[in-house]
Amino acid sequence: MARLTIAGKTEVVIGTGFPASLLPTRNDRIRAAILTQPGPTDLAVEVSRRLERDGLKCEVIGLPDREHAKTIGVAASVYEALARFGLARHDTVIGVGGGTVTDLAGYVAGTWLRGVEVVHFATTLLGAVDASIGGKTGVNVGGKNLVGVFWHPTRVIIDVDQLSRLPRYLIREGMAEAYKAALIGDANLVSLIGSEGMGAPLDDVVERAIRVKAAIVDADVTEQGVRAHLNFGHTIGHAVEYASSLSHGASVGLGMVAAGAISEKLVGFTGTRMIEETVDSLGLPTRVNGLELARVLDLLAMDKKRDADGPRMVLLEEVEKPVLVHVDQSDLEVGLSAIGF
Repeated sequence: MARLTIAGKTEVVIGTGFPASLLPTRNDRIRAAILTQPGPTDLAVEVSRRLERDGLKCEVIGLPDREHAKTIGVAASVYEALARFGLARHDTVIGVGGGTVTDLAGYVAGTWLRGVEVVHFATTLLGAVDASIGGKTGVNVGGKNLVGVFWHPTRVIIDVDQLSRLPRYLIREGMAEAYKAALIGDANLVSLIGSEGMGAPLDDVVERAIRVKAAIVDADVTEQGVRAHLNFGHTIGHAVEYASSLSHGASVGLGMVAAGAISEKLVGFTGTRMIEETVDSLGLPTRVNGLELARVLDLLAMDKKRDADGPRMVLLEEVEKPVLVHVDQSDLEVGLSAIGF
């Protein structure tokens, strides 16, 4: 198994199957609350049984499916369940699922009793390469992830064999985030995904994408500088996702195409066609229909990366050279036009 450490806080375990010890060694842990959604419930129950054999008291807490789990109301219901269960400061919250589960589990853990341990079992490629690592948590309030805290898991477990058995559409979701990581930090991974698409070996894709994110998070734990580069494709992508029924991966794919077009206009990027062709080869959309431009622009106005001088976007000067640049509405409209607005 490959083991990486991120920001001196998170051990990421990548391999086939789960490690013999599921949780980091601690003598004072008594309870573990396991948050999950309908899809990975069986795995959450298996984790619970293994931990109970080790002497822990466990409770599995079910969440609504997809983004319906990422609300203040759902978080409040989980807090109430934790109170009934008696989860204390020395205990652990476990997220078993994809990015929605790990976002909510991390947010709940970071705010329950002002912070308890959280461990993630990433069951989707999207969760494995992005959402479960780096310590960002959040719920959706008026926009995507506008409420959250930085709260790093102590361990993230990724079973590549389990990921390989996912439905193809879920692998496609994660490949969008892996390709984003490649564009901002790994030209060899850009070539691998560009040439092999959905056939790229998952063990290589997962580890390389995580190494890109790990290096950036290590350099900027709380997004005061270069960590913002991890948002390439997410500014317009998040607005499209929140305004539509599109998945996160599909929205990020669209966001990368749009960001490529704006990069071409503002910083001379020459790889826009490459991004569009690769996104298309992954089976992700490169055009969107049926959304109101005004609605998307309103959502962009609330993006977290804006500052006193206005909205900012992560753009590419070239592969492996992301930059954070102020943009105006005409720039945003260039990107939106590139994806069909």
